[in-house]
Amino acid sequence: MNAEDFSSPVFVRRSVYIVQEIANLADAIDFLNDWPEDQQDLTHLAALRACLDACDGQKPLSAARHAFLDFAKRCEILEDPMSAMKWIAACKKARA
Repeated sequence: MNAEDFSSPVFVRRSVYIVQEIANLADAIDFLNDWPEDQQDLTHLAALRACLDACDGQKPLSAARHAFLDFAKRCEILEDPMSAMKWIAACKKARA
């Protein structure tokens, strides 16, 4: 396990048919940096700041994960981990 890996991944809905796994700080920062500018608000800024601070060692990793979770909930893009895992498994099975 990488030092920047979250204790458990966060699954977010990127679009109607795309669920993305956010497993670590780099994933969270990339996701937040790609968030549409016209939808960026204080929750987005707080999540990004928490992730950047954790990356610099100024905040614990758990604070960054919690801030990202709050952002995902507020934006209504948080996916249930069990549902996401079933969907991912089904996609991998279909490819095989």
